[in-house]
Amino acid sequence: MKPVLPHAQLDWDDQGRPYSRVFDDVYFSDQSGLDETRYVFIEQNRLAERFAALPEGGRLVIGETGFGTGLNFLCAWQVFEQHAAAGARLHFVSVEKYPLSPADLQRALALWPELKVFADQLLEQYVAIHQGFQRLTLDNGRVTLTLLIGDALEQLPQLDARIDAWFLDGFAPAKNPDMWTAELFAELARLAAPGASISTFTSTGWVRRLLNAAGFKMKRTPGIGHKWEILRGEFLGWPQDVPAPAPDKPWFARPAPLAGERRALVIGAGLAGCASAASLAARGWQVTVLERHDDIAREASGNPQGVLYLKLSAHGTALSQMIVSGFGYTRRRLEHLQRGRDWDDCGVLQLAFNAKEAERQAQLAAAFPADLLHLLDQPEAQAVAGIGLASGGLFYPEGGWVHPPALCQWQAGHPRVQLLTHRDALELRKVGDQWQAWNGERLLASAPVVVLAGAAEIRRFPESAELPLKRIRGQITRLTQTPQSQALGTVVCAEGYVAPARLGEHTLGASFDFKSDDLTPTTAEHLGNLAMLEEISHDLVERLEIEHLDPESLQGRAAFRCTSPDYLPIVGPLADSQAFAQAYAALGKDARQVPDVECPWLGGLYINSGHGSRGLITAPLSGELLAAWLDNEPLPLPRSVAEACHPNRFALRRLIRGK
Repeated sequence: MKPVLPHAQLDWDDQGRPYSRVFDDVYFSDQSGLDETRYVFIEQNRLAERFAALPEGGRLVIGETGFGTGLNFLCAWQVFEQHAAAGARLHFVSVEKYPLSPADLQRALALWPELKVFADQLLEQYVAIHQGFQRLTLDNGRVTLTLLIGDALEQLPQLDARIDAWFLDGFAPAKNPDMWTAELFAELARLAAPGASISTFTSTGWVRRLLNAAGFKMKRTPGIGHKWEILRGEFLGWPQDVPAPAPDKPWFARPAPLAGERRALVIGAGLAGCASAASLAARGWQVTVLERHDDIAREASGNPQGVLYLKLSAHGTALSQMIVSGFGYTRRRLEHLQRGRDWDDCGVLQLAFNAKEAERQAQLAAAFPADLLHLLDQPEAQAVAGIGLASGGLFYPEGGWVHPPALCQWQAGHPRVQLLTHRDALELRKVGDQWQAWNGERLLASAPVVVLAGAAEIRRFPESAELPLKRIRGQITRLTQTPQSQALGTVVCAEGYVAPARLGEHTLGASFDFKSDDLTPTTAEHLGNLAMLEEISHDLVERLEIEHLDPESLQGRAAFRCTSPDYLPIVGPLADSQAFAQAYAALGKDARQVPDVECPWLGGLYINSGHGSRGLITAPLSGELLAAWLDNEPLPLPRSVAEACHPNRFALRRLIRGK
């Protein structure tokens, strides 16, 4: 992964309008950018009438090349707000190589006071916008914005979506020819829904000819302002003389969307379950959450403080892409919670505690931009942390700590989510098109869709018993804040972590125990946590007056993390494992074969589990991924990452290895 490109480099003219230094071009017309956007993109794509025609629960997906200042997005949202039914939804997917900094975006959008109500919501959520797929949820989930940050020809091929209307809005072809190529137009065609509309402010002949060759029927139409002509068109279909893109492998293809009532049952009310419920409820589903305890977040999601920490690889792995996207998504969700009580973006410092760790950190600092992570030497690290440290390290300025139960409570608080506690689902039965959850002779609830989000407990169901989930016990220690420990200004990690105090208590953790099944906190593990604290900072040990503590009186809690062998979560639809092995048996002889057999899905059964110690970062976005599988929407992650998280990956590997 190359270091991510910086924010857009702007100059501002004497009327306060932004101008790109890189492309030597304006962001919008000097006559009236607003009128031009409405004419070129809104009118030519007939958006007002298409929004008005959306049924309850219907949606329109707009794709855009060049997000820029977000002007086109805000105009589309405004027209959607004016014309669409209350239950309709807008998806907007836009690619941008040089995103504006938050300050520049705020300055640019101040030019359009009539869009302020929409711009304010965008600006509030415009945080942690980094390389790759970044999803923003606006207007209580009615409007979804997915930004693909990076080069259009690197990002669009990873997108899995069906686009109903295309806005072509890169800088002018003469200034930015890379955005107007046959290769790019082939991607627009691959993603276009049948009959998709398309419009652009340019009328350049070669642009029109290339779009026609890609399967769009383009025609010139009168322009606006100083533009004599513009182009608009529709997608007629993939050109016959061009090889069609390869279809999805059947085991990763989307199951047919379920017709009928939109009711779902979620089993487990931790981070994964609450996130799944929230994403479905935002799309109009009625969701019932079954929880075996007396309230939500009673297991691993119940710790007083979890760390928003990005364990990345310098090699752009699927896990790293998931983490950067998931971190951004969670960080934006936290804007709805109370800072200081529910979360704090105090930053996270990962100490370079030995030579190997220092080398790993140097590689990461070279691979990622400074606003995501950067190196601090020992004096700088000590200044940021506010306590004595033996080494410098890697600092994540947008990281921090979260009170996971608060995030769970907020997500499960949606009016379409019903929580049923003391309901321990022990068995699933499929009766007609309904899944039923039973506890012995007692029917707990039923729905056409079930999401299994109960960590490793989901192995109790035969349908998911073969998933290779393992439990790892972790224990945290709660330490009372002292006047001296108040100096701690950021989360500090080495083998363990310690966080600035929440409500007068620091959280210290967390142990790793692969063998124990007992969740009673032990003094031995509290002592192990204190030993980790000594490795983090001897100064903090003294500030917390650890030597005066009675080890037997230490307080804390233990819970099981649930992890998969490849450390990626398991998110998506479940297949019948025996039928799967029979359908794709040929892979055991030749792994390159793709048998033309539809995957034997267990219709309506989905999973969101295996988040390990990263649940704060991966579970909320996994809720969005699950909803996209279920509602046949644009995926919030690159296709390759969604496949890397797919439950079928394990059955597939077993077949290929001949096991």
